[in-house]
Amino acid sequence: MKKLSIIFFFSLALFANDGVHKFAKSEDCKACHTQIYDEFYGSMHANSTPQKDVIHNAVWANHPQHKKQERYGCGKCHIPGADNLDKMMTKGQKALPEMANETHQEGISCAYCHRIESIKLHRKSNINIISKEEKKYFGTLKEHVESPYHGIITEGNEHMQNGNVCIGCHSHKKNKWGLNVCSTNIDNELDGANCVSCHMPKVEGSVSAFKDTKKHAFHGFAGTHFHSDMLEKYVDISMLRNIDNFIINIDNRTSHALLLHPLRLAVLKVNVTREGKATALKDETFVRVIGKNGKPAMPWAADKTLKDTMIQANEKRSVKYDFNLQKGDNVDVVLGYYLVNPKALKSLNLEDEKVATEFHVFKKMKFKF
Repeated sequence: MKKLSIIFFFSLALFANDGVHKFAKSEDCKACHTQIYDEFYGSMHANSTPQKDVIHNAVWANHPQHKKQERYGCGKCHIPGADNLDKMMTKGQKALPEMANETHQEGISCAYCHRIESIKLHRKSNINIISKEEKKYFGTLKEHVESPYHGIITEGNEHMQNGNVCIGCHSHKKNKWGLNVCSTNIDNELDGANCVSCHMPKVEGSVSAFKDTKKHAFHGFAGTHFHSDMLEKYVDISMLRNIDNFIINIDNRTSHALLLHPLRLAVLKVNVTREGKATALKDETFVRVIGKNGKPAMPWAADKTLKDTMIQANEKRSVKYDFNLQKGDNVDVVLGYYLVNPKALKSLNLEDEKVATEFHVFKKMKFKF
């Protein structure tokens, strides 16, 4: 019994929220931070639960923890403010995300992120250490007005100040086989770049009703689901014409792979229009496939990377087309992606879900000769 108790309390220390922390509702922030709240409400942070994210729910439906153990191990990052997160993360306990539980449906709340005091680096996945002071929030705005509703701390928080407060959940994730399922490769940053500078760029609008500012950090969190247009400037597309072929260059100037999740599929589409007639050239795909025994497998079952053609951090990828361009030709280039690799749709029962089957246009370029 003593040994079991030690293991239990040690496990509590590893959780983003051990069930003891209580977090203010994100809706409480709306009155003073109206624009920021509206941005957040439409983000994947606010919609990170299985009930609100169709793709996550489809994957979760197949997870052994769901089917056999009836607990939600994904809660550490997907609903870190859950009032029973300790049970979700403990073997032998039963705790699934519930629609009726407000602490579950908060997703990754405003209060949770702004109470990340520090980040403990861990081999399998990092851990957020949460401040015990419920009404004191970390921020970056040095010149601020004291809020009558909560305290504001702008000094002494390394990760909040350098913009990498996200790496508690978004750095890496290793499964039980030691395979790094999803990684941002955060240690390979570009100069002056961090999570916030790219995914939370400054946009028009005041930070709060108490502090009138011209701009604030965007809380819609630009990414593959929403607002990808904010990120296209970090990927350049150029073209080189040769005598009997041409090359499309994709320059990924970000500090991580073009797409991170192994479900994603990036596609380069090229069309050549000559005298009003369009010719579609063969699509070029970029993907990372993980699996076991030579076959694609779910993240918890995979033990190796079977294929990796994804464009990596700071990589310039060249794609050659054996097509002889002539004067007057127009070349239309589209770089886009699917949130779910079409080959995985059937196994996840997502064939009729628009969010899973839709092709997202990331960047377009037109070249004329």
